[in-house]
Amino acid sequence: MEKKKLDRLSELTAISRTRELTAEEKEERHALRNEYRAAVTGNLRNQLEHMTIIEPDGSRIKVSDLKRSGEE
Repeated sequence: MEKKKLDRLSELTAISRTRELTAEEKEERHALRNEYRAAVTGNLRNQLEHMTIIEPDGSRIKVSDLKRSGEE
């Protein structure tokens, strides 16, 4: 997410602490929050998928090779 968008999200959050946001500002803040959440979860998922677990016996398992719960 771009720094400009993060700054705008912070600005809208600060404004909301002092006064009620307009409907347009609320929509903008909602969209920016969703974009931020998507970026954070995407980055976390990418990090986890590239991790390797080292078992006590020295064997290595890539997290991306493990089945997700609910998958068959």
